[in-house]
Amino acid sequence: MTLKLATLLGVFFMVTFSHAQKASKTQNLESPIENLTQTTIHDVLIGNQKQVIQLAEAFSEEQYAWRPMDGVNSVSEALLHVAGGNYFLASKMGFAPPEDVDVMGLTKITGKENIIAALKKSNEFVLASILMVKNDNLTDEVDFGFAKMSTLAGLLAIMEHNGEHKGQLIAYARSNNVTPPWSLN
Repeated sequence: MTLKLATLLGVFFMVTFSHAQKASKTQNLESPIENLTQTTIHDVLIGNQKQVIQLAEAFSEEQYAWRPMDGVNSVSEALLHVAGGNYFLASKMGFAPPEDVDVMGLTKITGKENIIAALKKSNEFVLASILMVKNDNLTDEVDFGFAKMSTLAGLLAIMEHNGEHKGQLIAYARSNNVTPPWSLN
């Protein structure tokens, strides 16, 4: 049983990190230790973000208002929540959102194209922020409001948050007969 689990985890990590290497060539392969943590998180996050954008594009304009039940985020609300999470988590680590972004006003954005644009902008911001974190600061304590944790844990929370909502959006897509684009091959 433990051998099967170890094998499964090994395959998962090989696939995940090989996908990240293909998704982005930002890692310095000549000096792989330099900023390895930040560039690995950055590169894996690129893959998650790409799939969330693909899902956002696959939904019709009308499906953006769909929600599985009252009190649960709609497609558009889930996408804007991801954008807000990107800004929130990075700002807690000391990276101010761009001046032209009204973080508190994200929920007022409407229309498929506008929502996708807002999400893409937040993705670019958080990716740039990750690469600005210095190795010496990975163990710094950050108060995120909901928990105090290290900067490294905050970087992992950004990646996990995007992955969590990618899963949510996959379920939303399947419930609306929308096939995740990467599943079509």
